Amino acid sequence: MADERPLTRRYTSFAIVAHWLIAVLMIGNLLLGLLVEKLPDEDIRFAIDTHKSIGVTVLGLVLLRILWRLGHRPPPFSTGMAAWERGLAHLAHFGLYLFMLWMPLTGWLHDSAWKAAPEIPLRLFGLFDVPRAGFVMALPADRKEMLHGLFGEMHEIGGYLLIALLLLHIAGALKHQFIDGEPEFRRMWPR
Repeated sequence: MADERPLTRRYTSFAIVAHWLIAVLMIGNLLLGLLVEKLPDEDIRFAIDTHKSIGVTVLGLVLLRILWRLGHRPPPFSTGMAAWERGLAHLAHFGLYLFMLWMPLTGWLHDSAWKAAPEIPLRLFGLFDVPRAGFVMALPADRKEMLHGLFGEMHEIGGYLLIALLLLHIAGALKHQFIDGEPEFRRMWPR
């Protein structure tokens, strides 16, 4: 008996490239953030600066992807997906977008409240300065110190929540591809 499921349409080339580039950068940055304190002292500044640069890059790519998404509908889910699976997929995607914005924004605010921010510029891969949040930098030192801790906690907790969402997203894609036999990877896999 022939398979009666329709062929799964693909995301646009831009969406596929943006998806995988953001995924690689985010996962690498999450790992860097988790491991930075285990590095030798002489490597920590470079690792933190790289972490910040990747975060700013991810923010820019996510904003571009959101703008692209507003004008380009994604391919439909497989007809074999249950309604609850579609709902969970939508919720996971919304959460991923939320945390892909949350992480760089809380990191930027955390960095802007850093006591050494006025002396050490935030540079994108050493190429040019990235402005910090002036409204945070203008606050009194004690207020900035409190916000530095608060934004740091928000950033750290967000990182763990993002890891959970990424694992849920990956598990869902693997389930649909290998357990349900849906051609899920065709939608987002590079040709």
